[in-house]
Amino acid sequence: MGDHEYAIPVRSTLVDQVYERLMELLLDGTLQSGDPISIDGTARHLGVSPTPVREALARLESTGNVIRVAMRGYRVPEMPDAKEIADIMDARLLIESQLAELACARVDVGLLNALEDAIEEQERAPHTSDAAAIRKYHRADERFHRLIAEHAGNGALLRAYDALGGHGQRFRLFVGVGVQDSAHAIAEHRELLAALRRGRGPEVYRIMHAHISGVKERALAEHAQAERTRATHTTRG
Repeated sequence: MGDHEYAIPVRSTLVDQVYERLMELLLDGTLQSGDPISIDGTARHLGVSPTPVREALARLESTGNVIRVAMRGYRVPEMPDAKEIADIMDARLLIESQLAELACARVDVGLLNALEDAIEEQERAPHTSDAAAIRKYHRADERFHRLIAEHAGNGALLRAYDALGGHGQRFRLFVGVGVQDSAHAIAEHRELLAALRRGRGPEVYRIMHAHISGVKERALAEHAQAERTRATHTTRG
């Protein structure tokens, strides 16, 4: 892999830049399941010190997109199987629905505007299969959910939300095909934002629960399709 493949565009902080670049390498298939990720090697390729790489990898570990191996650094995990996807989504159903209802009780103009911005960023993301487009959409989707989680004002639930990880794992299924459910997700986000504007907690809980249920159903369908594609390629090979 040549140094030019790791070129970092200008973004907010060095750690953010490294994080974004590593996510793109995961999403374009450059880094695949089982691949080791060397802190020093990555730092050399990116032209940065090991410190921001270490911090970016720790952040990726918290999302489940890399795992730490004792005495051996980090590696890319295997894609989650259908049971793992279902388990993560079932936990999100419980945690994020409650977070959304709590956030509704504390809603303010700042949150509503930030959520609107996140939805508009989703809408602006190119609907193509390249890693940059997938990453742009994923970043907006992730931001929408995190804004609600952080605004709920419950530190224990926020830690549980963070511990779930897996939010970015699903997006690895979009390598080579692009985001498949953007129209559904954006419409569901807009419905949730409208309910937050109305300030009705139980309604917000119900809509978030329905949204995550839809994401679960679509994620399992995407996983099944990816498995069928992989099996076809294996047979042809």
